[in-house]
Amino acid sequence: MDTNKFIGEKIKAYREEQNLSIQELADKTNLAAEQIERIENNTDIPSLAPLIKIAKALGTRIGTFLDDQEKDGPVICRKEEAKETISFSNNAINSRRHMEYQSLSRSKANRHMEPFMIEIEPTDRNKEDFILSSHEGEEFIIVVEGSIEISYGKQTFILEKGDSIYYDSIVPHHVHSYKGMSAKILAVVYAPL
Repeated sequence: MDTNKFIGEKIKAYREEQNLSIQELADKTNLAAEQIERIENNTDIPSLAPLIKIAKALGTRIGTFLDDQEKDGPVICRKEEAKETISFSNNAINSRRHMEYQSLSRSKANRHMEPFMIEIEPTDRNKEDFILSSHEGEEFIIVVEGSIEISYGKQTFILEKGDSIYYDSIVPHHVHSYKGMSAKILAVVYAPL
């Protein structure tokens, strides 16, 4: 299954279920109607920030758009089952992709956290070129391989293998590879409804 296509279709279905127009959803999320339309049509793949805003506006959790089944009890994600990745753009306008997300909880019903194993590709962009994003909630990241750089408000942090950070995601932030090297992180995102 193409998970990225699945996300756009789910968003559209939830919006239509609530009898909301694209413009009404745009007004509730402070996103452009054109951006929502591109997301629903799978032209653009949203970053986590717009996805969280859309989920909140529709009164559901972000995982609703990532789920393919639901279980009430514990969910085990075997490493061979976590191969399917989700690509999120860090800027929905140009669909630049530099991260591949593996959802580690897709089948857990009513979850409040979203754990991801994320492969971060090297980039030749300067940190000043990245567009910072913000959304309600909190994030926890631990570096599994390589090194990353996190722009957080006016601060910059370098994290190496084994380092972790926990921050309020309402502060504008961006996570990217450090010095053109690839990296792998475990990230847990919490976004309130």
